[in-house]
Amino acid sequence: MTIPFAFWFVPIASVVALAMAWFFFRSMMGSDEGTPRMREIAGHVRRGAMAYLKQQYKVVGIVFVVLAIIFSVMAYVLHWQNPWVPFAFLTGGFFSGLAGFFGMKTATYASARTANAARKSMDAGLKIAFRSGAVMGLTVVGLGLLDIAGWFFALSFVYHGDQMALITITTTMLTFGMGASTQALFARVGGGIYTKAADVGADIVGKVEADIPEDDPRNPATIADNVGDNVGDVAGMGADLYESYCGSILSTAALGATAFAMVPDMQLRAVIAPMLIAAVGVFLSIFGIYLVRTKEGATMKDLLRSLSLGTNVSAVLIAAATFAILYLLEIDNWLGLSFSVITGLTAGVIIGQATEYYTSHSYKPTQKISEAGLTGSATVIIKGIGTGMISTCIPVVTIGVAIMLSYLCANGFNTDMSAEALSKGLYGIGIAAVGMLSTLGITLATDAYGPIADNAGGNAEMSELGEEVRHRTDALDALGNTTAATGKGFAIGSAALTALALLASYIEEVKIAMERTGMQLTNLKGEVINAAQATIPDFMNYFQVTLMNPKVLVGAFIGGMAAFLFCGLTMEAVGRAAQKMVEEVRRQFREIKGILEGKATPDYGSCVEISTRAAQHEMIFPSLLAIAIPIVVGCVLGVAGVLGLLVGGLTCGFTLAVFMANAGGAWDNAKKNVEEGNFGGKGSFAHKATIVGDTVGDPFKDTSGPSLNILIKLMSMVSIVMAGLTIALA
Repeated sequence: MTIPFAFWFVPIASVVALAMAWFFFRSMMGSDEGTPRMREIAGHVRRGAMAYLKQQYKVVGIVFVVLAIIFSVMAYVLHWQNPWVPFAFLTGGFFSGLAGFFGMKTATYASARTANAARKSMDAGLKIAFRSGAVMGLTVVGLGLLDIAGWFFALSFVYHGDQMALITITTTMLTFGMGASTQALFARVGGGIYTKAADVGADIVGKVEADIPEDDPRNPATIADNVGDNVGDVAGMGADLYESYCGSILSTAALGATAFAMVPDMQLRAVIAPMLIAAVGVFLSIFGIYLVRTKEGATMKDLLRSLSLGTNVSAVLIAAATFAILYLLEIDNWLGLSFSVITGLTAGVIIGQATEYYTSHSYKPTQKISEAGLTGSATVIIKGIGTGMISTCIPVVTIGVAIMLSYLCANGFNTDMSAEALSKGLYGIGIAAVGMLSTLGITLATDAYGPIADNAGGNAEMSELGEEVRHRTDALDALGNTTAATGKGFAIGSAALTALALLASYIEEVKIAMERTGMQLTNLKGEVINAAQATIPDFMNYFQVTLMNPKVLVGAFIGGMAAFLFCGLTMEAVGRAAQKMVEEVRRQFREIKGILEGKATPDYGSCVEISTRAAQHEMIFPSLLAIAIPIVVGCVLGVAGVLGLLVGGLTCGFTLAVFMANAGGAWDNAKKNVEEGNFGGKGSFAHKATIVGDTVGDPFKDTSGPSLNILIKLMSMVSIVMAGLTIALA
């Protein structure tokens, strides 16, 4: 197997992405951090964030070592797993954690500089915050493509001359997707618990009970709150979207190896096509980043339009570039596959716009939640839950249409269930997910921008900067709430397409596991064949994967339950940690005389310690549960049960994640809407009611909701890696 010359564009793109990330980082570091007080506050946040991340990586490192040992035993003792799996698993986790680390390091240096730039103009503050967010976006895509290119090159050398080389290579590479998913889940859950425990504690005691402003330095939990924005919304999100990005490329490459297995030259081109699309997306993301700018006195719609210009131009250009890439690769039905990519891109835009409509206070749904504050916190919560539920309609229908269109475009609108039509259609769904994530360099920049702007606002408040500066940082922060909600909707949409592609990859891995053990099966014609010769319909028939099989139905119920169980555990974890935080803040207000008068300094360290301990302790059980459920279901219910589990987890998890992210985002911006002077403004009855709604929404949108898209894919990845065990016990 000779690697085509076009492949080398992938590592080149990864190096360019990392170089530009370094350029933006150095540019940000060259700007002024502000007054001594601003630097002091930023230093507190930076030290707290790094201390937490160091402790988290110790815990996660132990888990990774244990899992790698287990995989090694499977590979070398039981002989039903690829020997490269433990190493691929470790590199996936390492690069995922590295992406989160670089993103958080940048964010902790950028917040004070953003606040200081906002003293000059809105545009100056937006540029620093957004380009600092771009460091995260470009680091994620750069490291992702570097890891993918490195493994593809190395495994191509190892399996040179093997008849099933590309299928073996791509399924092995899926394993580092599991490493990335595992690291991402720990980062999202741990960071989410940390940040929301601090946020809820700070809001309940500070804003509701003590009636002091948000981010007031008199609040003992305010430093922990700002640290949490970085460890949860930056480090956690970076690891999360690194996993989504790599997962979509790897699953599509694996499907390409299967769909075009009978045409070796085209098979290789189908495998590298998603890598090339992502590589071109890097350059177009960089172009889009330079388009983002605004004017002084910009409204929320003006700010949203500024960010939309960059992301939309990048999306349009990658759509056009896709036609050229697939045409030059001479892939069968390149035109249809190009439209599959456009379908994915369009779905991402629609989901983003729908999320913006339901979460931005520029539109009626969130304004109505603010209005509900006039009658109390109960009506705010009721209205927010209803809005979140209604908001699931557009994303679900959009993903449904995208799945069907990308499937049909890829197989030439062939509606039968033949083996060839199924394989090519599934490849189309995978490449639609790649299309949706191809411009992640800029879309993740808009997401990472949010917590940087939030911390900038906190720094401005604690440093007692002027009212005009605080007005600018508030506007940037409100924009960040909307972009963060949009990013979460975008992430879960891509997760749905990727998880569907991973279902097909699971089938291929089961076939490989059967081949290794010498198992045979009976095809639809009643002939006994080797597993490698089986088509998807043969496979489904052999394992009785039908809705009439109780194993499939039980698996589906368990998958749906897993989504709710996971959310329940993480919500309760936030609740327990927040209770401790509330008690500590109340204790300090009660026992340390002069805090509320500004004559005494609060003990910020004790609140940081509460969040750190809670996050480390509470993140372990939910994360390990996500790994354990697919293994147990595979051992008890077999292949049919696992497929049911993955379908149930995908459908329930996707809908629940959209609901939680949108409801939480709407509650947050409803509070911001009141704080801008509507319905009584700050300190009013409606303001306190919307603060309560925001505290309920915090774990919705920043802990449980965004963790679900990782849960969906992690269960698929674990099922793929453990396919050999499932077959061994069949």
